[in-house]
Amino acid sequence: MSLSVSGEIIGAVLILIGAIFSLISAIGNVRLPDVYTRSHAASKSSTLGVLCALVGTLLYFLISDGFFSIRLILGIFFVFLTAPVAAHVICRAAYRSQVPLAEQSVQDELKDYYMENEIETAQLEDKEKIAVYQGK
Repeated sequence: MSLSVSGEIIGAVLILIGAIFSLISAIGNVRLPDVYTRSHAASKSSTLGVLCALVGTLLYFLISDGFFSIRLILGIFFVFLTAPVAAHVICRAAYRSQVPLAEQSVQDELKDYYMENEIETAQLEDKEKIAVYQGK
């Protein structure tokens, strides 16, 4: 088996694995109950799917043609940089907008934290209103 054929096989297997992870991500987006779990499915498995597909493409061109693409490396870096951050921001915005968790959710660890901060913020706003009213 020549080096070119082995490069094609390795690239094809990695691209196939990436396609399978992307399919799992799509199924998770359809089947999961709320925005928080859907965001988890979208960020984790689709990131892994894109990683496998891009690495498979990179290895295919590197082994079979001897061509190293910096664009593929930048694509991998960009996906790893943006996907987790986007998922975090979406979930945080949903939680702050009081989007309800799924009924199957067992625990809400952020509830106590945000309740304490809302009380402190309300107290500070009340003190500012009193100071403005008193002319201070």
